Amino acid sequence: MSRRERLMSMNNEVEHESPRGRRAFLGQLAVGAAAGAGVLALSNVANAMPNIVSGERGAEAADPEHWLDALKGKHKQLVDAYAPNDGWPLGFTHTFLATAGKDTAGAVIVLRHAAMPIALNDSVWAKYKIGPSLKVTDPATKEIATKNPFLKPPHGALLVDDMSIDRLLARGVIAGACSVALAVFSGMFAANAGVTPDQAKAEWTAGILPGITLLPSGVWGVNRAQEKGCTYVAGGG
Repeated sequence: MSRRERLMSMNNEVEHESPRGRRAFLGQLAVGAAAGAGVLALSNVANAMPNIVSGERGAEAADPEHWLDALKGKHKQLVDAYAPNDGWPLGFTHTFLATAGKDTAGAVIVLRHAAMPIALNDSVWAKYKIGPSLKVTDPATKEIATKNPFLKPPHGALLVDDMSIDRLLARGVIAGACSVALAVFSGMFAANAGVTPDQAKAEWTAGILPGITLLPSGVWGVNRAQEKGCTYVAGGG
């Protein structure tokens, strides 16, 4: 008997049972379908990822094992930015530095998962339609972002001007971006720019802002920062 015939037979049997039994049967089918969809989604993500998890990097890339060498200060904090969260991972970083005491604090921010594109320049945001794809609102326009809204925003766009990614980098904040998220999202959004996933990955990699280190993964960076003595703050989302 085929799978379809077995399902029809089971359905016919349930038709003669209580409504509660039928609901349970349909619920089992729904769970099975959801599980299948989840496996398919994971498969698609895996196929979209280049061999970034192997640790391969371009010759020009900084060695991530040394990305925290400049971390100084008695008080050290990591902000784990896993979602854009209207820029608040950047705000948390600024607030820590502003209240920890002059010249006594060091801050690290890891841009991973959906927050990884904060590490990219305006041209990549525009070409790959990152704002519409991730539903990121530009606080300056209150519309869907057409560029990186956290990079050199106009005065007053953010709650505090100094929480922008460029100003944090200029202040000495150490920032890292997740290579795995870059590979996945560039592959997902490649069609927005009419290019192949490999071309998109190359352009995203080239579009990383100066001063931000591309890490083997965001969770790798979270681990290394804590091993260096940083306390942990969730970026929220």
